[in-house]
Amino acid sequence: MDFLNIAMVFILGTIIGSFLNVVIYRYNSGTSPLTGRSQCLSCGKTLSWRQLVPIFSFLVSRGRCAKCGVRLSWQYPIVEAISGAIFVAVFLLGKPISETVILLAIFSTLLAIAVYDLRHQIIPDGLAVLFAVLGLVKFFLAVDISRAFHFPYYWTLIAGPMLFFPFWALWFVSRGRWIGLGDGKLALGIGWFLGATLGGSAVMLAFWVGAVYALAIMGLQRASQKLKKVAPAFLSNTQLSMQSEIPFGPFLILAVFIVYFTGVNFFDGSFMFLNFL
Repeated sequence: MDFLNIAMVFILGTIIGSFLNVVIYRYNSGTSPLTGRSQCLSCGKTLSWRQLVPIFSFLVSRGRCAKCGVRLSWQYPIVEAISGAIFVAVFLLGKPISETVILLAIFSTLLAIAVYDLRHQIIPDGLAVLFAVLGLVKFFLAVDISRAFHFPYYWTLIAGPMLFFPFWALWFVSRGRWIGLGDGKLALGIGWFLGATLGGSAVMLAFWVGAVYALAIMGLQRASQKLKKVAPAFLSNTQLSMQSEIPFGPFLILAVFIVYFTGVNFFDGSFMFLNFL
């Protein structure tokens, strides 16, 4: 792909990212993301098309509403930029068009789930089910249907329930105190999307990344307190402890992205730096 094509794909991705922002804000709010004009969440002003250009409108307005001047969330341009990068990365894989469309739908759904979980600390059932269904669709598009229940394909079919069960067990034993069932539903889709070994690698990586993140934040908070310095906003607003609840969905989703695009497999030691290179 030349630069012009990459730029066009990126722009398309940012447009989808703008729609994902609408989904994230309107999901479970009683308002459909497919109907109604976009409005300022503070003053209710209906936004014109000039104020809805992905990334560009946010930068031109300096992140503020043109009418009431309220500061807008950085979520808007960040999600749009990440979505654009995802589109470019998927297109660079050079997959058949049908598989490319499914991959874009999967990663867009995962991005929406991750941001929603960060905002509300809950994984929406509808999006988790959509991800699981898309994972199954990708599986059946990639294999000969007549051999779908033959080794090794059946491992992918049972990989979803295999990854779901440990999360369900932790949720059941702790009555939801240790981990949410939404993470298990997400693991179900991860198993069907990545298969048993890569899916298991993604779950392992998510636990490691989550643990490193939590320990790093707690270490920085403790160091700030000992030095009697004011902690940065992202630390002071977090205030993590061993009893804190941290949304695990974003770590799972980050691990899915890493495993899919690098091919890292902890079970056989293989690693392929970026599938599209």
